[in-house]
Amino acid sequence: MDKPLELEETEGQTTYEMANLRPESTGLPFVVWISQRAGARHVARVKVAHSPKLKAPSDLGSYALRPFRHVEGPPLPSADEELLRRWIELNREALVDFWDGTIEYTEDVLRLLKRV
Repeated sequence: MDKPLELEETEGQTTYEMANLRPESTGLPFVVWISQRAGARHVARVKVAHSPKLKAPSDLGSYALRPFRHVEGPPLPSADEELLRRWIELNREALVDFWDGTIEYTEDVLRLLKRV
């Protein structure tokens, strides 16, 4: 009988995944990444970029959900930031529930998210 596959974790690092949401799904003119907390020590966030192809994690702008604010990385232009704020307001409950793990599966949160 085969042993179950185990993930190795380096001390101080957490393994987690982010789902990227294309503009056609969100109604936004950029890509949004969402994730669960997975051991993160910061508040609920989304990450954004104008392209799904990134050279480095530092290419992502990071925005807190409560209260909405730019946290780190490259900020969006003000018009795009306003659209993101409106999208987050429309979807805050589902995004926070996904972040907290109340919604366990990505496919479940995707069904709840609304376009701006």
